[in-house]
Amino acid sequence: MFRPILLMAIILGCLAFYPRFQESTDTDWPEYLGGPDRNHYSPLTRIDTGNVQKLQVAWSYSAPDTGQMQMNPIIVKGVLYGISSALQVFALDAATGRELWRFGDPFKSNTSTSRGVTYWTDGKDDSRILFTTGPWLYALDEQTGKPISSFGETGRISLRTGLGEQAKNKFVISNTPGTIFENVIIMPMRLSEGSDAAPGHIQAFDVRTGKLAWVFHTIPHPGEYGYETWPKETWKNTDVGAVNNWAGMAIDRQRGIVYVPTGSAAFDFYGGNRKGTNLFANCLLALDARTGRRLWHYQFVHHDIWDRDFPSPPNLLTIEQKGADGKPRRIDAVALTTKSGHVLVFDRVTGKSLFPIKEVAVEQSTLPGEATWPTQPKPLGPSPFSRQSLTESDMNPYSTDRDSLTALFRRIKKGYYAPPDKRGTLVFPGIDGGAEWGGSAVDPSGILYVNANEMAWILTMIDAPKQSELAHLSAGEQVYTLNCSGCHGRDRQGNAQSGYPSLVEIGQRRDRDYVRQIVNNGKGMMPGFTALKPAEKQALIAFLFGDEKQEVMGVAKTGSATKPPLPYKITGYTKFLDSKGYPAISPPWGTLTAIDLNTGKRVWQNVLGEYPELKAAGTPPTGSENYGGPVVTAGGLLFIAATRDGMFRAYNKRNGKLLWEYKLPAAGFATPSTFQLGGKQYVVIACGGTKLGTKKGNQVVAFALP
Repeated sequence: MFRPILLMAIILGCLAFYPRFQESTDTDWPEYLGGPDRNHYSPLTRIDTGNVQKLQVAWSYSAPDTGQMQMNPIIVKGVLYGISSALQVFALDAATGRELWRFGDPFKSNTSTSRGVTYWTDGKDDSRILFTTGPWLYALDEQTGKPISSFGETGRISLRTGLGEQAKNKFVISNTPGTIFENVIIMPMRLSEGSDAAPGHIQAFDVRTGKLAWVFHTIPHPGEYGYETWPKETWKNTDVGAVNNWAGMAIDRQRGIVYVPTGSAAFDFYGGNRKGTNLFANCLLALDARTGRRLWHYQFVHHDIWDRDFPSPPNLLTIEQKGADGKPRRIDAVALTTKSGHVLVFDRVTGKSLFPIKEVAVEQSTLPGEATWPTQPKPLGPSPFSRQSLTESDMNPYSTDRDSLTALFRRIKKGYYAPPDKRGTLVFPGIDGGAEWGGSAVDPSGILYVNANEMAWILTMIDAPKQSELAHLSAGEQVYTLNCSGCHGRDRQGNAQSGYPSLVEIGQRRDRDYVRQIVNNGKGMMPGFTALKPAEKQALIAFLFGDEKQEVMGVAKTGSATKPPLPYKITGYTKFLDSKGYPAISPPWGTLTAIDLNTGKRVWQNVLGEYPELKAAGTPPTGSENYGGPVVTAGGLLFIAATRDGMFRAYNKRNGKLLWEYKLPAAGFATPSTFQLGGKQYVVIACGGTKLGTKKGNQVVAFALP
């Protein structure tokens, strides 16, 4: 018989561990970013602030190809589903990393980065994996990885299905997983950002058959809401397009509402041919998930000419605010982070902003033909997570070029929504943000965690080349000048610091078939030139390989390539850097911020990332550009990779204290996932490197406690 004091000790000991006993069941990560709310949140507590220092590699998987992986793996019933840099889908035993099956052709599919796949089941005997490659949406059998023949045509459907004639032969892909509601999948799309862009209408497809279920026209047709915010007949023009959702969506399945952030109209940096506010560009759309009917919208940028598209899916959460009677009330909300460093928070049902936003007058364009909108929204809360302005005192104090950087800073235009022109305009936070595609994490208390870039860019407009200026060029150089020089430069030298490789002597590094595939399909952030005629593509490739005269004798210098549809183009996507490639502005260059969305106040902010060589020289922490988001857990932790230094880090989510870090085999430009299997919690991250000049990798690495 136990003594009473001993019995009490046993009972107290069991109670102390009761939450862990409760958590003994397996816990999946079944959807992109963790769930339909896209909150990057897990209720798991096995790994916590007290033991995270003991994390070690549990297993690693070598993907079949090497290169940037942005994918957030999903884990369902003990199986991890992911996608490689060459768009090969794979299924792994989530406890060991052993490959179960793989689908895809690495020689034909390398057209884009992908952020993951989508899982659907009827809860009985039909489960499938949906993913995209090129303009195709595939449905694969969950068990075998083979295409489901009853879905569309032999297992695939075209993403151009509901876009109309304007999308014919244009660049259409998707690199973000679709959103499931009942038996439909609602698809994001990535399109060209030039005047050759397809329209970015929102499409829903039947998961079983692949048939088009509904379409919402983001460039309104006659009689539809918003039609008057464009010039008449814009919807059927071929030189205005996009207004697409590329970043992904969130879904309130109980209410049947899908929340869709949209991008800018194309061309991104000139809108003289699309005068007006341009609904539904740069909007958060709330749509009926069954029909595609608009419920409400909010436009954050009117007549965008800064590429200020929404960069990530929204977050669905519940916050607490005081009502008119002074009593606290719980509000189901939708929050969205922006490239400009703001957080927008709306009532999920009504669309009412839960923090004040003011329309302010902004500088107007003097570029002939342009017609900027006289005002732009300016959020007054929550607190921004990025600096909102720069002065001369913000030039990089560690740079030997400080004087020349300051002189350049004085010359270019600055200010809240300063319009692009030929003088050069500072875009800060930069064209990639601020917030970027990795998205934000939110825990149930209403705290939002967002990583951000603080990189300034310089946007400069120039006249598009006239026919007379092109006449002396060969056919291939004409195609290059009009389509490629904005990123790779007139001299083909590229801009490695901004991510655009040199094309000089490309034939010594790549064969002709590889380059032809990239021209046709694109790769990474480069779109495919699907609108070019075969002869134009042939001329371009011959020009790049230096043997145009032999290959394209007799190709006429006419056609779409020599008829620029717009009067201006940009000199390139140019980051404001010093001569050594470091940001021209003072640190921090990358941040990680916690914001309480109940109050709108910042909880903490850290620099995120570092330059090892600057650290070794004694420079204080600077932060660095970062791509890929965080994961937050009930165990009190925030996990994030994302930085160019290749570190995987864990922070105390309450105060931002760094608790653990691990050097990955390659930089992890992706959002991690966490799951529990057999009583053990795992954290897994894709490590493909490549971006920001980092080395290439192909590892998926899982961590667990010993």
